[in-house]
Amino acid sequence: MACEIHLGDIGTAFRLTILDCAGAIVDISAASVKEVVFRKPDMTVVTQAGAFYTDGTDGVVQYVTVADDLDKLGNWKIQAEVTLPTGRWSSNVETFKVYKNLKPVL
Repeated sequence: MACEIHLGDIGTAFRLTILDCAGAIVDISAASVKEVVFRKPDMTVVTQAGAFYTDGTDGVVQYVTVADDLDKLGNWKIQAEVTLPTGRWSSNVETFKVYKNLKPVL
């Protein structure tokens, strides 16, 4: 069974990798800012503080959802942004879908 993301899910880990134009992983261990930007189906943009998945040498920024994060059904977009001493980098924009539950989320 494929993994689905559902309305109101808490603890869903989103991991995004920062790559350079050649497709190589960027070492982000020196990043002073790590953010994960969500664009909801209603076009609202929300920025959350990201964290390293490991130590940053793998280029991965992670965000784990909390209550009220996944509050809209439909297609979402997500992107990581980091600030390094050498500049600001962004991940590719990814798309995911938030599905309804069989019973209402309280």
